[in-house]
Amino acid sequence: MPVTALHHFTIRCTPDELPPLVDFYTRVMRLEVGARPDIPAPGAWLYADGQPIVHLYAFLQQPDRPVEPVTGPVDHISFRSRGLVEMRAHLAAQGVPFAEAPVPGWPLHQVFVHDPRGLKIEMTFFLDQEAGSAA
Repeated sequence: MPVTALHHFTIRCTPDELPPLVDFYTRVMRLEVGARPDIPAPGAWLYADGQPIVHLYAFLQQPDRPVEPVTGPVDHISFRSRGLVEMRAHLAAQGVPFAEAPVPGWPLHQVFVHDPRGLKIEMTFFLDQEAGSAA
């Protein structure tokens, strides 16, 4: 199969929304700001394990450019995650509201948060790989 994994996703925002989004994805989700090509608009590429997986793009409307249409509906983005017990404590310490959803009949546990633009973010924990983690 030619498709093997999610490479990255891009969140379009305004320049004013960029700092709170960078803060959320670095402080709460613990991604790291990394190298980004010289793109003629503000933004950030956020990395996990050396892979840029979240691209933030602060769109600047210019008079000589047509307005880009807003892309289709996205319900949520899921990150494969590790350390369920520690992540619960981290989110609580950060004051970030979250919801949990064990997946019945599967060794999966989901934790949901929302970023500053309201995008639902899922962290998927594989319980058979979680040492001593009680769902």
